[in-house]
Amino acid sequence: MIDEFAKDYLLGDLRELREAVVWKLEGLSEADVRRPLTASGTNLLGLVKHLALWESRYLGEVFGRPFSEPLPRWDDVAARGLDMRADESESVEEIVGRYRRVWVHADATVSALAVDARGFVPWWPRPEVMLFNVLVHRVAETARHAGHADILREQLDGATGEGR
Repeated sequence: MIDEFAKDYLLGDLRELREAVVWKLEGLSEADVRRPLTASGTNLLGLVKHLALWESRYLGEVFGRPFSEPLPRWDDVAARGLDMRADESESVEEIVGRYRRVWVHADATVSALAVDARGFVPWWPRPEVMLFNVLVHRVAETARHAGHADILREQLDGATGEGR
């Protein structure tokens, strides 16, 4: 019983965080969501792009359930760093839509597996993981990037808050 509670609780937190990140784009112009706001070029839409890519890996590929749409591989050296920014060739609808489709895929993975289901994260020092480990990681990582989105949005127009 505690296993299902833990899985549902973590997934609930992840769902709230996802929505908060996407909410940070609302009401902004195309130029603003793409505006580089850090020295590395990170922009709000890039954060969404990054979260979609990594959630598809962690709650898909890691458990042998790859996301159906083509995305750069984790070991694609040429793609490194490009996922934190979006340019004019990538529409807001395309990136946000992909993120929402990743949510559906990730949620299906979580629903289909036990909280102690085994996965493999080749880039972690201890690559043998359980779904529980990955859910905790995704909540922490999404919360981290939601905080980045808070700061970026505030820089653009002073808006603050967690969303709906």
